[in-house]
Amino acid sequence: MTTSAGPLEVLLAGGTRSDRLVHLEHLPARDARTEPWPSWADPGVVAGYGVLGIREPWGHQVRAADAVWNGRHTVIATGTGSGKSLAAWLPALTAVRTHARQGSNRIATMARSPTTLYLSPTKALAADQLAALARLVEATGTADVRAATCDGDTPMDERDWIRAHADLVLTNPDFLHFSLLPGHRRWQRVLRALRFLVIDECHAYRGVMGAHVALVVRRLLRVARHYGADPTVLLASATTGSPATTAARMLGVPEDDVTAVTRDDSPTGTRTFALWEPALVGRSSESGGRVGDAGRFGGVGADGGEDDAGPRRSALAETAELLADLVSAGARTLAFTRARAAVEAVSERTRSHLSEIDGELPAKVAAYRGGYLPEERRALERAIRTGELLGLATTNALELGIDLSGLDAVLIAGWPGSRASLWQQAGRSGRAGTDGLAVLVASGDPLDSYLVHHPEAIFGTPVEATTFDPTNPYVLAPHLCAAAAELPIRDEDLAGFGLDDGTLPAELVRRGLLRRRTDGWFWNYARSENPTRLTDLRGSGAEPAVPIVERQTGRVLGTVDAARADATVHAGAVYVHQGRTYLVEELADGVALARDETPISYRTRARSTSHVTILQTRRERDWGDVRWGFGVIEMTSRVSAFTRLRLPTMEPLGTFPLDLPERRMQTTAVWYTLAPAALERAGLGPAELPGALHAAEHAAIGMLPLLATCDRWDIGGLSTALHEQTLLPTVFVYDGYPGGAGFAERAYAAAPLWLSTTRGAISACPCRDGCPACVQSPKCGNGNSPLDKRAALRLLSLVLDHDPDPAGPQSA
Repeated sequence: MTTSAGPLEVLLAGGTRSDRLVHLEHLPARDARTEPWPSWADPGVVAGYGVLGIREPWGHQVRAADAVWNGRHTVIATGTGSGKSLAAWLPALTAVRTHARQGSNRIATMARSPTTLYLSPTKALAADQLAALARLVEATGTADVRAATCDGDTPMDERDWIRAHADLVLTNPDFLHFSLLPGHRRWQRVLRALRFLVIDECHAYRGVMGAHVALVVRRLLRVARHYGADPTVLLASATTGSPATTAARMLGVPEDDVTAVTRDDSPTGTRTFALWEPALVGRSSESGGRVGDAGRFGGVGADGGEDDAGPRRSALAETAELLADLVSAGARTLAFTRARAAVEAVSERTRSHLSEIDGELPAKVAAYRGGYLPEERRALERAIRTGELLGLATTNALELGIDLSGLDAVLIAGWPGSRASLWQQAGRSGRAGTDGLAVLVASGDPLDSYLVHHPEAIFGTPVEATTFDPTNPYVLAPHLCAAAAELPIRDEDLAGFGLDDGTLPAELVRRGLLRRRTDGWFWNYARSENPTRLTDLRGSGAEPAVPIVERQTGRVLGTVDAARADATVHAGAVYVHQGRTYLVEELADGVALARDETPISYRTRARSTSHVTILQTRRERDWGDVRWGFGVIEMTSRVSAFTRLRLPTMEPLGTFPLDLPERRMQTTAVWYTLAPAALERAGLGPAELPGALHAAEHAAIGMLPLLATCDRWDIGGLSTALHEQTLLPTVFVYDGYPGGAGFAERAYAAAPLWLSTTRGAISACPCRDGCPACVQSPKCGNGNSPLDKRAALRLLSLVLDHDPDPAGPQSA
């Protein structure tokens, strides 16, 4: 910090912003609790840690490392910056150095030297861990340990060296799935000697991606056992609920087989956590009057009713202003947002604010997100570490364990989807025992509005458990195909994949994907496709990412998931990259071609049409005039048009048609129907009903993350006054992943609590006609029309009045 004022004083701006501070929570400092080094720890490794300043480890590090060394699968779930990696590297390096001392000839014993595989959710984190390992190995003063990263960017000659020589291989689940496991015979040296498997940041593996990674891990353990290894697994996690249960589900073992280390003995400074509500539109930042920036720039914001309270600024506009003030005061700050476009918007707006203060300050701020090229991300990480950059607008790509110590503040633009993510992001401030500030800036989402006014839902509520379902047949089936290509699947292997019998493999035989022989199930090599290409691990299908290419130069600007390409890089879309604006000219053959048109005075938002077909009803609940269902649906959608939106107000400038193909997805959904007679009694006639259903659907989607480990971008919805199958007014809420992810099922189980909380959030919102804090949605494909807030309240009351057990348990 270059000013005497602390970060919070900078944000409050001498009291002119005090009305935006809804709640302030002071989290006390915690003293460190250390323990002696374990007796089995290699003296050279201990000395190396001493050179790096670690004289004695914290208690949780010792407890986890001891359990791992003694062959117990272990999950360590402690806070950000609590040194979880020591629990992995102390036993891993000790094993390698002990073996090296025992062998008179390293070359002769190399094939049996114990190995460790380290899995990271991102390449950036693996590279960061490798750099830390290199410093530790150098500090030991020996060359006994050979570590390397290996991923899809690693050249073939380096892969050959790693397979032949590396003791510690740092990689990611994608590389395991697409390369190491299909080619496991070339990795025999590593797999035969596999002593430890480290799964870092395992809380990041939730929903569909969590199911995929769990199955990759189970495939890896099966192949390792084939080569005679029996590795011990260490899972490192942020603080989460039920970490032992999650770890057991990841590995496919009984929960009793997992040791959970959850008491955090690392020191923390005092952390101040602010819950912040953006300014009212038209209110001046300096005087406490109204600000002129109502803008929904970047596609997120507020443009709601005209009551006495009025609509509020977007969380992105507010975050950009706060980030500019912190950077101008010399505070090193991360600003987290939930979308790539939002990252660019915050970065762009922050630089604009700073240019009015000092012409050199805009260079102190940048954007960081997925889709950038690896060399760009590494340069940005170095710049924020060294102080060359003071502010980074980022997605959750920097939520994970990359070492960025010494940050003064963290801004979180909108609820990040779970309490685990919130605390992980907040923990980026004040690392290494120093004081820090975290600020949750409420977006226009109804859940955000609810949370900043109900701080007990954040600070007085346990962190959620990480949820995923490896038995989801849409996820499991392609992994069985990949596993069968690696090694034949025997009857005794089925339990490891969560199967009670051979029904699913038999179905894959019927479809021509597997072949059944007396000694197991085999991949059908008569097929032309590669079994690993039947799926990816990111929940977006097996299609490769779409590159965005600058037409003038042929330079790859970045990438976008194939599932999002139609909506984000269609012809006519504006693509923002580090403050430069590009106009997409063509999306064809899996490539988006764009030209630099900086500056472009508008942004674009896609519009879509959708349709739901019920394929299977798995559960039903009868509330008389209201009926609930849960089951399998097919979602058909098409991006049909896009709207140009003027900056900064995001005023529509016109809508333009698109001719793009339909996309189909089978997933799971919860739905409810309403009898016409009951609607008539509630005063919901044909004119009001579409707006009531649509508004209730939006608000319910916004509140579901309070009950399920998801955010609103993981789920979708559709409402209709007459569905062709139910023949009734129907509201659907569905998982946004093929096969489902468990979110809709949770909504069905907790329906009364879910809808009563939704009704409460709408009722508490002071707007007159509906706004982003209650019934509008930032991702509505119909332009948030029609919506009727008052009618939605009557509709939700109608549903809840039919609950046959209103005083009973709130979940089933």
